[in-house]
Amino acid sequence: MEIYSTIVKFFQEGGLFMYPIVIVLALGLAIAIERWVYLTMTTVKNKAVWNKVAPYLRTGNISGAVQVTSKSKVAIAQILTYGLNRVHSARRREDVEKAMEESLMEVMPRLEKRTHYLATFANIATLLGLLGTIIGLIRAFTVVASANPAEKADLLSASISVAMNTTALGLMVAIPLLLAHTLLQTKTTEVIDSLEMASVKFLNSLMERSAPEPAKASDGAR
Repeated sequence: MEIYSTIVKFFQEGGLFMYPIVIVLALGLAIAIERWVYLTMTTVKNKAVWNKVAPYLRTGNISGAVQVTSKSKVAIAQILTYGLNRVHSARRREDVEKAMEESLMEVMPRLEKRTHYLATFANIATLLGLLGTIIGLIRAFTVVASANPAEKADLLSASISVAMNTTALGLMVAIPLLLAHTLLQTKTTEVIDSLEMASVKFLNSLMERSAPEPAKASDGAR
């Protein structure tokens, strides 16, 4: 209860700017949780689809691979579908590779969606904290100017202490949001790297299946 009372007192003494900072925190946490869940589920689903497609690629069963990828809407399924659809019409490996790169460019915005807001919210929280502190100091000096000279020092120190609450809360919100932003960027990069690796494995499987078999050596010298 004592901790709860301290938090409530800290919040009440901070003034009106404490409320928008809390709103920024709530929005940032909602985005961070949603993005983390989305990226985690995307990673799991990508692995599941690849595990289903890989056996078809090893045997050269293109139609079977297309049936698997066309039924799924996850990122890796979309990329592989682009590549599989170009296999028959493409003359070179580069043609299939370009088709898959085009699909990857369409997928990346979905993976990076809303993550950049976290850095913005962190900056907003910091600035709101500073603005609240400055306004609090202005009010403090205004009150002290008309106060009894014997009480000025005590009033000023108390007012400054209260004004600093908004800066403290702003920083307490900004730091976790920046950490969440960094973690999500790292996780997004890992997902994109895994998609690129899957694309390379897919292309290598196709080239291995289409490569001509080496000519058998003659049994004896003629």
